[in-house]
Amino acid sequence: MTTIATRALIAALIAGLAAPATAQVFGAEDRAADAVEDIEDAVSDDFERERPRFGNDGRPLGWTGSVSARATATDGNTDNSDLGIGARVGYFDGVNGHALTLSYTYGEDDGDTTDNSLLAGYDYTREFGTNTFFYGQAQLAYDEFDSYETDAFVGVGLGYRIFNTRDRQWSIQAGPGYRYLETSDGMEVEEGAVSLSSNYFARLSPTVSVTADTDVLWSETDTLVTNELGLNVAMSRQLALRTSVLTEYRTDPLPGFEDTDNTFGVSVVYNFN
Repeated sequence: MTTIATRALIAALIAGLAAPATAQVFGAEDRAADAVEDIEDAVSDDFERERPRFGNDGRPLGWTGSVSARATATDGNTDNSDLGIGARVGYFDGVNGHALTLSYTYGEDDGDTTDNSLLAGYDYTREFGTNTFFYGQAQLAYDEFDSYETDAFVGVGLGYRIFNTRDRQWSIQAGPGYRYLETSDGMEVEEGAVSLSSNYFARLSPTVSVTADTDVLWSETDTLVTNELGLNVAMSRQLALRTSVLTEYRTDPLPGFEDTDNTFGVSVVYNFN
């Protein structure tokens, strides 16, 4: 009996010691899986930029959309939290297209807000023939840490697809509108504005393509120019690469703020399947 009791005690001690280690291993595995999913989602968003987005060309009939949310919080050695929400909803009846997008991010680090930004947009598009379309749009950008905390625009205009083939597509659109600005020091501006956008895609080879998206929002107070240049390379059936440069330029930032922001990105996907 003594031998049996001793063996039972040893087995219990081993099980007790192994349980926390096992829990830690599985906890780390879950965190790693979550981190990988976040990376995959971000990379997927990058590669969605491969095709142009103006007008209704290639849009499926009926409703389309997606909603995503992500929240993290830590307490202890570090005290921070992050929240991200994204939504896309679209509808196309064959002639009229509607698209609604929403993105919100919020972050805190040791009680201090590090990110608080909202991007929202609505686009209406109606086709007039093969390559011409009318559009109406409403856009809102809020960033607590930008010289212009709020930048909103409502406008209408015409668009035209200069090229529209499988290997090359170039669309432009332009029109007048109304702009509302609120600066970080509380000044409000309401004025007429003009929006101009260009969207270009070219397939250089079966495995290489480039994209160039340019948006210009002009008004008397400030002109905002956004340009994203991307290169997509499918190096094999398993390996794909995208590099991009996103440039945001303001002609009249407030004192203490830079006029240009550059974001450089590299996304790599390797599939074992």
